[in-house]
Amino acid sequence: MNFPAKVAQRLPPTLFQRCSLEICMPKLGFFSFFHQNRKLGGAFVKKMACEGKRNDVALEVKTGVVLTAEEVHTEDAIEAIRSGKVIAVPTDTLYGFACDACSTEAVNRIYEIKGRKYTSPLAICVGDVSDIKRFAVTDHLPHELLDNLLPGPVTVVLMRGESSILEKSLNPGLDSIGVRVPDSNFIRAIACGSGSALALTSANLSGQSSSICIKDFENLWEHCAYVYDGGMLPSGRAGSTVVDLTKQGKYKILRPGSALEETVAILKRFSLEEGTST
Repeated sequence: MNFPAKVAQRLPPTLFQRCSLEICMPKLGFFSFFHQNRKLGGAFVKKMACEGKRNDVALEVKTGVVLTAEEVHTEDAIEAIRSGKVIAVPTDTLYGFACDACSTEAVNRIYEIKGRKYTSPLAICVGDVSDIKRFAVTDHLPHELLDNLLPGPVTVVLMRGESSILEKSLNPGLDSIGVRVPDSNFIRAIACGSGSALALTSANLSGQSSSICIKDFENLWEHCAYVYDGGMLPSGRAGSTVVDLTKQGKYKILRPGSALEETVAILKRFSLEEGTST
């Protein structure tokens, strides 16, 4: 996968090698939104999906631009994240809202968009499996377990620990954090290139069906800096499989999701036993 020159400067030789970025440095802060509303003939561009093939339709909207989820647009996404904005992106399961996990303002904006209770925690997304240890405790896990589970449609729940560089304002009061490394080059490139972990949650109003195409959450487009169209996703709205790995030698499935059988098979291969969550 080839990235634009500016993005390539932030990324390793290949996306699947370890990122050498210093994630969540103190601070990215709130940068001015440098790509303020792309226009085409005075109207912003929306790209509508879920109709067999994508059709480009020029429509007026209050804010936000719909672009294809392709490498040429990663730089726009990275700048939006670094500016404290919310974007909508495809993952390997569902469409999600993403922002800088180290920006309290951006995280609060996601809660507002979804109408989500602040007591409901958000997961984070990182660009590479090796980045997980910056945010959560992994020393108790069998060697190469995470490399076998991820990248993929799995959320691993781990303890933050004292060394986590996550902002305390993210999921306050919780000692654990759900971490994703999706099997999706686009969102992983954004996470790596942004210099921060991404707060990630499904792109829908709280309590409503998850989104497998951008048309599903069209009423929320205007609240995003960008909406990235990756076409129809094949997960069937199941979302990721969520597994609690906070206890040494134990696992607990918190949500079956779309990869239950594969996940359990890997966990058992590494001699983990089913237990109770914290």
